[in-house]
Amino acid sequence: MSLVDLKKHVPSGTIILNRRDKRNALSRESMVELRQAFEDFRQERKVRAVILTGAGESFCSGMDLGEMLATSKQPDSQSRWYDDAVQYKDLIEAMLRFPKPIIAAVNGPAVAGGAGLVLACDIVVAGEGASFGFPEPRRGLVAGLVSPLLTFRIGAGYAANLLLSARTIDAAEALRVQLFHELVKDDLVWARAHAIAEECAKSAPESLLLTKRMLNENIGEHLGVLLSAGAAASATARTTEAAQEGLAAFLAKRPPVWR
Repeated sequence: MSLVDLKKHVPSGTIILNRRDKRNALSRESMVELRQAFEDFRQERKVRAVILTGAGESFCSGMDLGEMLATSKQPDSQSRWYDDAVQYKDLIEAMLRFPKPIIAAVNGPAVAGGAGLVLACDIVVAGEGASFGFPEPRRGLVAGLVSPLLTFRIGAGYAANLLLSARTIDAAEALRVQLFHELVKDDLVWARAHAIAEECAKSAPESLLLTKRMLNENIGEHLGVLLSAGAAASATARTTEAAQEGLAAFLAKRPPVWR
């Protein structure tokens, strides 16, 4: 079964994260499929904007923590951690460079790396039941790749509040700090995202491409450096005893015991 589904409804296309049983968590395989989905829609001329959403009641719960815990027990775990961090970084950068508008239709919780996907989108619509969380420190991890995206979106002050407290915020608070752009009823999230895609499609494709390029160039080089540094920090954090304890505690549904 595909972990990422594609639907075409000109002038937009929809990419659906489809791991309902894992709350659409990102595994290595699903990140490969997600990269390919964007590439498929990049080549589809009739698709002028892309909607990203999740199946079921979650947008994306972040990285697959079960896969991460299994990796921590492998002899080559340190190199795998770095490869995993680079894979996610490459996905984020591919989204930032994507030549067409990407509209996030946030239909539920967007957590950790899932929140990072939201932050890599150009326009974000969220339902009233959406929530956003950055719980990495409570798992013994670091939001190395998400933190620069969050800082660019909402500013360093409130980003520090969210990243250090590791708390989850509801849609109302997230809208207030401008983490996303438009709040709608839960059953209208995709429809509103599609309506925005139709608005985008009224513009010349070349103009949209150049506009996105201009926007990204304003932060591009600096953000690229921060993402590379974040990948290294994220990989390093995953090698620690704290990460093993945090992941094991989360999966066992018990409080972590920090040393």
